Amino acid sequence: MTICYCGNHLPFEKCCQPYIKGLIKAPTAGALMRSRYSAYATGDADYLIATTHSSTRKLYNKKEILTRSQNNQWCHLEILEVTPNTVTFKAHYIDNHKKEQIHYEKSTFIFEDGSWFYVDGEY
Repeated sequence: MTICYCGNHLPFEKCCQPYIKGLIKAPTAGALMRSRYSAYATGDADYLIATTHSSTRKLYNKKEILTRSQNNQWCHLEILEVTPNTVTFKAHYIDNHKKEQIHYEKSTFIFEDGSWFYVDGEY
């Protein structure tokens, strides 16, 4: 049993994996954010692209996502603030030079056609 990468202290199989596999939809922007972090940690670029809103999806490319995902060791996710359509977080990781890094972002999400989508973020 692997504890979920998002830090929810649940097994990955009962936390983010069902969203990533498309078995169920993330019920909130916060749940989508956590599942997207887990997708980075597991290298699931298809999920990251699929959960990006169509208005900004063209700005992302699968190869770049995979490179970022695979070149970094994702350590933990720190959620700082959640509103109905934003999540402010710190993603802690170790880069390919073995240096600790923190990605700080306030992400914006939109609920459309029964699903949550990542729109963009302020860094």
